Amino acid sequence: MPAKGAHVDVIVGGGVVGLSVAWRMARSGRPVTVVDPAPGRGASYAAAGMLAPVSEVTFTEAPLLRLGVASLRRWPAFAAELAADAGLTPDAPPGQNAGPGFADVRALDLRADGTLDVAFGADDLEALGELAAYMEKLGLPVERLTGRECRRLEPMLAPSVRGGLLAPGDAWVDPRRVTAALLSALERRGVPVVRARASELLRDGDRVSGVRLAPPESEDGTGGEVRGDRVVLAAGAWSSGLAEVPVRPVKGQIMRLRSPQPLLSRCVRGAVHGSSVYLVPRGDGELVVGATQEEMGFDTKVTAGGLYELLRDARELVPGVTELEVADVVAGLRPGTPDNLPLIGPSGTPGLVYATGHHRGGVLLAPLTTAMLLGDLPGEESELAALCAPGRFS
Repeated sequence: MPAKGAHVDVIVGGGVVGLSVAWRMARSGRPVTVVDPAPGRGASYAAAGMLAPVSEVTFTEAPLLRLGVASLRRWPAFAAELAADAGLTPDAPPGQNAGPGFADVRALDLRADGTLDVAFGADDLEALGELAAYMEKLGLPVERLTGRECRRLEPMLAPSVRGGLLAPGDAWVDPRRVTAALLSALERRGVPVVRARASELLRDGDRVSGVRLAPPESEDGTGGEVRGDRVVLAAGAWSSGLAEVPVRPVKGQIMRLRSPQPLLSRCVRGAVHGSSVYLVPRGDGELVVGATQEEMGFDTKVTAGGLYELLRDARELVPGVTELEVADVVAGLRPGTPDNLPLIGPSGTPGLVYATGHHRGGVLLAPLTTAMLLGDLPGEESELAALCAPGRFS
């Protein structure tokens, strides 16, 4: 463990956000230590990895859109540097469309073929048209398509698809590959990863000075402490167990299907009788289908009802999904906040910084989060930090 008084940042949380923060800090020359009982196995493990700020926009979340668009611009450089730091080599199928600026990061399955948002029924099509008008008012790059045009892009779509919107600038990545690459990059830089649960914050007077480890989960079986100059709380849905932070768990169930030949060439989102579903293709033939949004506390059980709803709606959009092999089912807990915006920056308590509350946007917002914590925002983006300031809930 770092000695007391060591100039080190303690990153509590080993998801894509916490690991990204640790990696960027290590690259900048700051000593860091990561604390997490199972790095890469929480919400990031369950996530589909959509980098889709445009296709996920809603009428009430314009600030979140601004954050997402700014972070998506950072993803090509972020991924290229990560792939190099982790010593990865491209392993995607030859000829995969990686998109401008994405060609050297195929090992992370980072793709930029856009998102196709389709409507199944008349009511769904009307709602999609209203959303399209809102997007156009914001100046977002979207294309309205007829049902026939949608099937021309994705031939496996059902004949009953009535129309859609194409967000050509949206992208996606494989979060499991990203977290594995981050762990590899941290190992290559000699960053300690303490595989234990942080049970409470340590304090010297009114200042946070580290974390205490839960005894059953520490390597020596006796607990222990990890001390440093600063603690970055990036524990996702579990952040509220360590600090008074307005973060709650939002359950999401997700399926991974496998096919010898990919059914889709781009992400497909759909509204089926008012219920949303998305399908994300991987370069290896895997198809991710998700995801439910359930206010169930810290329940991570995969339920028959949740999987039924996903398959039912996915089948309406892409009938061929029912013929695919089920490769994996999992439930994760997104860290939600009252306004669906993350908490990034000083907590108000000396020595404690927040990087949590990213809800369904943790993978997308990881590059921007690290830039905010390192003070690496250009002038035109500096005001974005105020949107995520923890003090807005004081």
